[in-house]
Amino acid sequence: MAALAPPVAAIRVAVRRALTGLPSGGPVLVACSGGADSLALAAATAFVAPRLGRVVGLVTVDHGLQAGSAQRAEAVAAWAREAGFTPATVVRVEVAGRPGGPEAAAREARYQALTEVAGQLGAVAVLTGHTRDDQAETVLLALARGAGPRGLAGMPARRELSGVPLLRPLLEIGREQTRAACEVLGLSPWQDPHNTDPSYARSRVRADVLPALVRALGPGVLDNLARTARLVAADNAALDEVAQAALAAARHPGGGLRVPELVGLAPAVRGRVLHAWARELGAPPGALSYRHVAALDALVTGWHGQGPTDLPGGVRVLRRADRLAPVGPT
Repeated sequence: MAALAPPVAAIRVAVRRALTGLPSGGPVLVACSGGADSLALAAATAFVAPRLGRVVGLVTVDHGLQAGSAQRAEAVAAWAREAGFTPATVVRVEVAGRPGGPEAAAREARYQALTEVAGQLGAVAVLTGHTRDDQAETVLLALARGAGPRGLAGMPARRELSGVPLLRPLLEIGREQTRAACEVLGLSPWQDPHNTDPSYARSRVRADVLPALVRALGPGVLDNLARTARLVAADNAALDEVAQAALAAARHPGGGLRVPELVGLAPAVRGRVLHAWARELGAPPGALSYRHVAALDALVTGWHGQGPTDLPGGVRVLRRADRLAPVGPT
């Protein structure tokens, strides 16, 4: 018997780890664009899932942004049906008119479609093909934006999205491994032209910045960036636990937060408390930025009688003596 190619074996092991411990019942869904990363993930899941007694389905999203996108999506679904995916679904989404730039709008539309299909099918998880290289790009982009620890933590291996677990099994798998796995398995990935379009920041990082870093610092820089994301994510989780306890202790019996309880907190914890509280009040997470939290913090640490702070979502917060309280719609 021929030995299993190392890239194929590594991806199957990563998928098995991700699927182990999931609840039984509904199918596992793979989000597949037809690119090398998601195609290698799909092939590995089609092999691993049945051996764990799980049904596996596939969803491919047609964003309608390129000529021939509908035909490519149907080709991915046809391959999936032949590979044993049940169901293999194509979902068409509308990207135009959504907030943010084209990348953010397409991402929002894609995740909305994935969670809707997962809900309809009772799926226990959705798997995406983000790799170590994607994680490294995410960390570099976060650094360039001046993001805090949440940005530097990159993409989590698991997150809840509209009640559906979203899993990223390949965050420790390199892009060269997914390409090699596709070649070994005889799969023909689609090359998305958006991935090399210099008008997108991520494409410029992929084509220019990361190769320059690898040349200057060696190939280990990719693993190191991804490791940084894991370490920061662990620190974030610990600080978030502390912040949740601090938020509970700071609640005022009449509503809002007690300023004396906030003043005594470490800045890193206080910022998380105020961020979490702002979200409770109805500020949309995607619109809630550093400057909003800093304005709330000024009501705590630099108050000199100033008026209310405006937050996204029409929320306003005012300091009344030793209490922060919402004065807008919540």
